Amino acid sequence: MSDGLFDAPGAEAVSDEFVASVPSGGGQFAPLAVRMRPRTLEEVVGQQHLLGPGSPLRRLVEGSGAASVLLYGPPGTGKTTLASLLSQATGRRFEALSALSAGVKEVRAVIDLARRRLTAGEQTVLFIDEVHRFSKTQQDALLAAVENRIVLLVAATTENPSFSVVSPLLSRSLVLQLKSLSEDDIRAVLNRAIADPRGLGGQYEVTDEALEHIVRIAGGDARRSLTALEASAESSLDGTVDVTLVEASVDKAAVRYDRDGDQHYDVISAFIKSLRGSDVDAALHYLARMLSAGEDPRFIARRLMIQASEEVGMADPTALQTAVAAAQVVQLVGLPEAQLALTQATIHIATAPKSGGVVKALGAAMADIGAGKAGAVPPHLRDGHYAGAEKLGNAQGYKYPHDHPDGVLTQQYPPDELVGKNYYQPTDHGYEREVGPRVTKLRRIVRGK
Repeated sequence: MSDGLFDAPGAEAVSDEFVASVPSGGGQFAPLAVRMRPRTLEEVVGQQHLLGPGSPLRRLVEGSGAASVLLYGPPGTGKTTLASLLSQATGRRFEALSALSAGVKEVRAVIDLARRRLTAGEQTVLFIDEVHRFSKTQQDALLAAVENRIVLLVAATTENPSFSVVSPLLSRSLVLQLKSLSEDDIRAVLNRAIADPRGLGGQYEVTDEALEHIVRIAGGDARRSLTALEASAESSLDGTVDVTLVEASVDKAAVRYDRDGDQHYDVISAFIKSLRGSDVDAALHYLARMLSAGEDPRFIARRLMIQASEEVGMADPTALQTAVAAAQVVQLVGLPEAQLALTQATIHIATAPKSGGVVKALGAAMADIGAGKAGAVPPHLRDGHYAGAEKLGNAQGYKYPHDHPDGVLTQQYPPDELVGKNYYQPTDHGYEREVGPRVTKLRRIVRGK
């Protein structure tokens, strides 16, 4: 299985016989991430929003639930671990398929086996990893078996199932979203692995700085953290693991970065100012620095969307589109692939022509509102869709622009106090070089000057 909480990278799906033969999570030569796989729900770190008493997932793991589930979340958050625990549920047999290698033939074979077991009173749990990689035909092959409870389906995906799983299967399953593990969760996983006899057994001294560095580079992925710890321990000659050893072992430079401290604000400030200053290389440096340190990609995406309007604005209106698209990639695809979309948006904003016109326009308008310049809406612009509006003079004399050949005509739009007030001042940068003369012409026509 891949994408499990404590799986080794590239590990293949395991059968129920294999899981039953290694209830402790693997032998002494298995990777640390496999050896430390939780054996009970009490050992599972994180996902407490799904594992509370009486919750559907807890009842399923404890053997009393009957709903098929889709486990949706980032890598290393526990999808495969929970599926492994299901294999221990009383009276259930466990079968695992990987969407990377299984086809319709393999799916139907498992269903036929489950049907035979059901006649003997045995229920089968079918775990499918990377279910989003199944074609529509492969997913459709599961429908009848899931609906008739021939199999209890547990499917895992790193992609939003609303976009990657067919609607009929989605409607027959309980969708449970797993969250990235917190830094405290990762820290707990590492400390357990350092002390537990299944792990390093207390044979290594891991410095606080090294531990915190592994926590940062894990990015909420427990498997990644354990792989880094194991690689570092294997490289230690004296039983000590320090940050220098971790850096060399995982081939990543230590990034001095605290998401709750000064470095967080200093780096994002430098990122913003590099974008504003059109230094694309510096912006990419700070982007890479944040990503390497495990910064929340959603935070970076939000800043890029803000910068697209704040620093570029109408000088290149497509910058906002790129930033919004990058944020959607972060949401729908996730890391590591979403790093490329964030990079594309960073390059676009850094290299785009700059204009503060949007910020200044809103600021000027808000300043007038704050100064009490919010006069009455002109009568001809008021709502006329109610009885009595005409008697009040509302909506009388309004000129419909589309009736004019040019689509624009002379008419008062602002309150009397603000007639002739200009808020938006286009620059001669980028697209605003074209929109500037158009704004001047429109103002002249609308104001009748």
